[in-house]
Amino acid sequence: MSKRPKYWNRAVKYLSKKDPVMKKLISQYKDKTLTTRKDIFYSLCKSIIGQQISVQAANSVFKKFEKVCNGKINPKKINKLLAGKLKRCGLSRQKVKGIKELAVKFENKSFDPKKIKFMTDEEAIIYLSSLRQIGRWSAEMILLFTLNRPDIWPIQDIGLLRSISNNYKKKYFPPKRFVESLRKKFSPYCSVATWYLWRSIDDEPIQY
Repeated sequence: MSKRPKYWNRAVKYLSKKDPVMKKLISQYKDKTLTTRKDIFYSLCKSIIGQQISVQAANSVFKKFEKVCNGKINPKKINKLLAGKLKRCGLSRQKVKGIKELAVKFENKSFDPKKIKFMTDEEAIIYLSSLRQIGRWSAEMILLFTLNRPDIWPIQDIGLLRSISNNYKKKYFPPKRFVESLRKKFSPYCSVATWYLWRSIDDEPIQY
C-alpha cells in the first residue's frame, strides 16, 4: 500500500470547517486513511469478484483466486489460466468471462489505463464502464481507491447511503436532494467524506 493521498490533510481541514458531522467523524477515526495499491488490474479483478456477494464471501473467493494465481495477479498470469480453474475459486461464469476479457484487453492494449490520467472523472467512468462486468459503481471505486481521485461521490453505494441516514438522522434511503446538497458541500473532497462515512459503519477500512 502507498502513502495517503497528498490532498488528505487539506481535505480534512476543509471538511471539518464545512460540516459538524464530518468534523466529529474525522476526530473519531484518526487511526487510518485512504491508501492505494496503484494497481488498476488488481483492483478491477477484486471489484469483479466482489460484485453481488457479501464482503466475507468476496474475501474468501479472492483468497482462492490469489492462490490460483500464485500471488501474481496480472494479465499474463490470468491469460495462462484455464477458465475452469478460475470457476473452482467460486467465480460465476460471467465473472470468469469478465476477468479473462479484462486480461486480454490489458495485454493487447485495447484498454489502456494510462489514458485515464488525462480524463475527467466522468470520462474515466465511461471508459472503465466499457469493460465487461464493470458498471458505474465499480468504476467509481477504481477512481476513489486505486487512482485516488479526490471528488468521487458514489451515490449508488448502499453503505454510503446507509451512513448518511445514520449520521444525519435521515430516513433510509435519504432524500436525493439532501444527498446532492452534501455533495455540493463536500466538493472538491467528496472521496474523503465518503471514506469517513464508510468508516462510521465499518471498523475495517475498505480497500481495493
